[in-house]
Amino acid sequence: MRGFADQSFRKLRGCAIGRAIGGNQRLAGSTAKNLDFEAIHERFREADQAHVFRFWDRLDAAERANLLSQAAAIDLDELAAVHRGHSDRTEAGPAELESVPIERLPRHGGDPAAFERANQAGTAALAAGRVAVLVVAGGQATRLGFDGPKGLYPLGPVTGRTLFEQQAQKIRGLRRRFGNPLPWYVMTSAATDAATRRFFATSEFFGLPEADVVFFQQEMIQSLDFEGRLMLERPDRIFENPNGHGGSLTALLSSGALDDMERRGVDTVFYYQVDNPLIRMADPTYLGFHLLAEAEMSAKVIRKLDPMEKVGVVARSGGRIGIVEYTEISDEHRFATEPDGSLRYWAGNTAIHAFSTDFIRRVAQSANVYLPYHASAKAIPTLDDRGERVVPAEPNGLKLERFVFDALGEAKRVCVVEGDRGFDYSPIKNAQGGDSPETARRDLIELYRLWLEEAGIELPPERAAIEIDHSRVDDPQQAIALGIQHWSQAGDVIRVEDAGTHA
Repeated sequence: MRGFADQSFRKLRGCAIGRAIGGNQRLAGSTAKNLDFEAIHERFREADQAHVFRFWDRLDAAERANLLSQAAAIDLDELAAVHRGHSDRTEAGPAELESVPIERLPRHGGDPAAFERANQAGTAALAAGRVAVLVVAGGQATRLGFDGPKGLYPLGPVTGRTLFEQQAQKIRGLRRRFGNPLPWYVMTSAATDAATRRFFATSEFFGLPEADVVFFQQEMIQSLDFEGRLMLERPDRIFENPNGHGGSLTALLSSGALDDMERRGVDTVFYYQVDNPLIRMADPTYLGFHLLAEAEMSAKVIRKLDPMEKVGVVARSGGRIGIVEYTEISDEHRFATEPDGSLRYWAGNTAIHAFSTDFIRRVAQSANVYLPYHASAKAIPTLDDRGERVVPAEPNGLKLERFVFDALGEAKRVCVVEGDRGFDYSPIKNAQGGDSPETARRDLIELYRLWLEEAGIELPPERAAIEIDHSRVDDPQQAIALGIQHWSQAGDVIRVEDAGTHA
C-alpha cells in the first residue's frame, strides 16, 4: 500500500542518478574508452539483462558511450530486489484505520483563537526569513495536450499567464509584505529542466532576483517490464522516468539545495505541486500550526466531496500516520460515517506539506528506509526486436517512484491542518472534465469575485473572466488596501475580459 509502504520495497538504493544544482553529475567524463564493455556486458548477462546491448553492432561510437555510461551506473541486484518486492506485495490496504487529530477550520468546530495564534507564528517565521518555498515541477503537460513542462501551461483567465508566472507573482507579493527574501526552489526533471530554465531566463525570472530562484533536478530511475527486465527507449538508451515527488527530498540533499537553504537561515520548507493554481503560497496560518506543534512534517487536507472522490485520505494505521490512496482504501473505511452522518475519513490529501529542514536531511540520508520505491503498471514506449519504437495501448511494464507522503509515518511529530477547497486546491490533472484547466480557471474566477465582494468593490458582469495580479492582491484584505470602489479603477491589477465593453 502506498501510504504505509510495504517493507519489501525498502532495499532499493543505488539505482537513482545524482543531480546537482545546475547540472547532471552522471559519471562525469566517462566514455566508452574508459569503461570496460566486456565487464559490464558480463554483469548484465549474469543478471539476465544483456538484451539492452542487442543493438550494439549498429551503434556508432557516441551512441555506444551513451549506453555504456548509463549501464555502468545501474545496480542490477537492487533492481532485482525491488521487482521481487513488487511480485511479493499484496494490494490490500491496511486492515484497520483510525482517524487522526486535525486542526479544523473554525466553521467546522476549530478554535478561532488557535488559528489566530498560528497566523502570528507563521507571519513571524516569514518575517524572520526562516521559510523557503519548494515546488515540484518535473512533469510534462502531455495529458493536457500541451508540449512542454506543466509549469509553462497558460492558465490566466484573461492574460493566459502561465502557472509559473502566477506563482512567481504570489512570491513577489510575500517578499514585499514580509520584507525578506522568500527563496523559491524549483525541482525539475531531465524532461523539463532545460525548457524551465530557459523560460525563467527569458522572462527575467518574473521580477524575482535570480539568486533567489534555485533549480535542481530530481533523479531518474529505470523502468522494468513485468518480468523484471530493463526496457529500451532507443537502441542506445535504457528507459528511465523521474523518480516521483518523493524524489524531491533526496534531490534536495544530493544537489546541495538543502545546504543552500540552511546557509540562508531557512529551517522550514513549504512544499506544493506546480499544477495547483489555487495554492495559498507559504500560508502563514498553516506554517504557524506546523511550527507551534514542533512538527517535523505537516499535511494540509480538504474535506472530500463524497466517498468516491479520487483523493487519498490522511489516517493512522499500525500507530503510523500516512496517506491511504483512494485505490487502496476498503469500502468499509471509504463509506464509514460518524454519528452525525459525516464521513469518518474525510481528510483528503492536497499534496501541500511543510517540513523542517532537519527532517528532510534525516529522511533523505536514509531514503531506502523512509522513501521506498513503489511500482505501478504503466504503458511504456519501448522497442521491438527490430529496434522499432512501440507505443503500447495497455500497461506493459512497471514505473518506479518514491512518494513524498511516505515520510509522514517517519515524522516524530505530525500536524494535520484543514484547508478550504475554494482557497487552497484546484489541481490540473486532466485535459477535460474534472480537475482540468477549465475547472481551475472557473475556480480562480470564483475566488477573485469573492475577494472583490468582501472588499466592497463593485463586481464585473457575472460571466466576465477576471484575473488578478497576485503580487498586489492575494486576499480580500489586500483588495481593500487598493482603496477603490470599482474594479475598473485598479488598472492592470484587476483585468476583466472585454473590459472596454463592461466598464
